[in-house]
This record gives sequence, structure tokens and C-alpha cells, in this order.
Amino acid sequence: MVTQTESRKTSKGLPDPAARPDTDVVIYDGHCRICTGGVKILYRLDVQKRLSFLSLHDARVADVAPNLTFDQMMEEMWVADIRGRQHSGAEAFRYLTRRLVLLWPVMPLMHIPGSLPVWKWMYRKVAAARYRFGKHTGEDCGDACQIHFGRKPDQQNSK
Repeated sequence: MVTQTESRKTSKGLPDPAARPDTDVVIYDGHCRICTGGVKILYRLDVQKRLSFLSLHDARVADVAPNLTFDQMMEEMWVADIRGRQHSGAEAFRYLTRRLVLLWPVMPLMHIPGSLPVWKWMYRKVAAARYRFGKHTGEDCGDACQIHFGRKPDQQNSK
């Protein structure tokens, strides 16, 4: 069982479903600096406290979205809404433009008829390259980058 203190440490201060039980749950890659930065922005935009956050690496994700595979969650962000529906990637962001008041100005753009395939394509491109983007921030992305890009040259020589 994960304590609230441990949960808070792993989610970097974001409210988790235990702290906000009647909220939509944003499931994201907590090992990715780009994803973590993105959900921190969502947290700041959530002035009505409608969201909670859970890293896909947290064991409790199986309680929130038991039907999702690890690979599905690694490909894109998911939102499990309070009605039990699941939204992923661009559709999840599109859904959030309706839920978060501060995203309402973006809502008309996201809902232009016929535009969803374009938003999905753009989201997949960014999601697929997220570790590469994170690598260029100058910060060490740890094991997550090693999974996608191999060890750094100085780490290879030390073995």
C-alpha cells in the first residue's frame, strides 16, 4: 500500500486520486520530463480542482484503468473521467479543453470539425519523440533515456 507521503514524492507534488477521489485521473509517464512538465502545467490550469494525477509506473494505475496495457499508456497520456470513460492522447487533451476553464480559449480550435486526425497525428509525433526532447533540456533523464537511446558514452566506457 502506498502512503500519501510516498505517493506525493513519486508524483512530484501533484494531487493523486486518493487526495481527490471524485476527479478525472490523468495517467502520464512519470519517468518522462516532458510528460511530467506537461501535467504540472495542467495542474496549474486546474483552478477548479477537477483533476488528479497518476504516473503509469504507479501500481495503483491498475485500479484506475485495469484494461489499459503498459504499452498503451507509454504511447500517450490517458484521462479516466469521473464517468468511467477513457480518453487518450489528442482526444484526452481535447476533453480537457472542455473540463478546465483556463483551456476554454483553445477549445474551439481543438473542436474544428474534421481536425481530430490532425491533432492525433501531431500528438503522436510529439509523444514518440518525448524522450529525445527531454534529452535536449540539458538535464539527465536517467533510466528513461537509457531505455530509448542506450547508455551515454562515458557510462559505456566505465563498464
